Amino acid sequence: MPTEERAPLDVVIVGAGVVGAACAYYATRAGLSVAVVDRGPVAGGTTGAGEGNLLVSDKEAGPELELALLSTRLWRELAAGLPPEDAVEHELKGGLVVAPDETALTALRAFAAGQRAAGVVAHEIPPGELAAMEPQLAPGLAGGFHYPQDAQVQPAKAAAALLRAARHRGARVRLGEEVTAILTSAAGAVRGVRTPRGEIHAPAVVNAAGTWGGRVAELAGSHLPVLPRRGFVLVTEPLPPGLIRHKVYAADYVADVASGSAGLQSSAVVEGTPAGPVLIGATRERVGFDRTLSTEALRRLAGQA
Repeated sequence: MPTEERAPLDVVIVGAGVVGAACAYYATRAGLSVAVVDRGPVAGGTTGAGEGNLLVSDKEAGPELELALLSTRLWRELAAGLPPEDAVEHELKGGLVVAPDETALTALRAFAAGQRAAGVVAHEIPPGELAAMEPQLAPGLAGGFHYPQDAQVQPAKAAAALLRAARHRGARVRLGEEVTAILTSAAGAVRGVRTPRGEIHAPAVVNAAGTWGGRVAELAGSHLPVLPRRGFVLVTEPLPPGLIRHKVYAADYVADVASGSAGLQSSAVVEGTPAGPVLIGATRERVGFDRTLSTEALRRLAGQA
């Protein structure tokens, strides 16, 4: 049966992934009244399929790196401030980027130099010391760089924990409810959203719909060029703790992440988790919203790892 919120709120957040959950958490902490609306469950989109990387190592100097450095600080604060039952598996594991040859190592040196100037900590690791950091590494690598600021969270847990904290401060979370319209006044000012259950009034709407952000923007008459990019991660059975000590990845991962190519790309990324499974990534390709399993992508991941 259609329903309406009884009184206007301060903000409606569209999306219950980690970005929407974080927006709700900080908005309620600032004293705002909030509703979070998602057509699916908590972390039902990209958040639930992600690795939870909190990386500075793969970003060149500029606005994105500045945001990443801020993000790593905020996650440390969140991990320390959330109650034990809301643990987000925050790990300050650090990243280890490895180079297969001197050409790749030279490129990594130049990349790291620019990052250091922006506040990133990066230590060059000679080839003879790599095995001490990661005993499972293949032999013959030219060297690498250690980034101690790299970290990881369990993304679905993180989104759920942030939403619970927001709920404790009064946020309303409405799942399984799709936003079908952005409400505006005659003058064009935002005044809320419409869903199949009714209208939710607020003078601000946050688009945190992730991959579907472009479609939500269209409801407001805006063009937002957000496009989906499919990726796969292999997940092993639980393995002995400490088998993989850092987030370990090949130098070509940096270029692949920044690339706008539509074709299938894969670059080796291997990391452990507190629960035991090892995550092996990562691929990326532009195939729209097609979530069909690609055996070719998985084959590449296994071989590169």
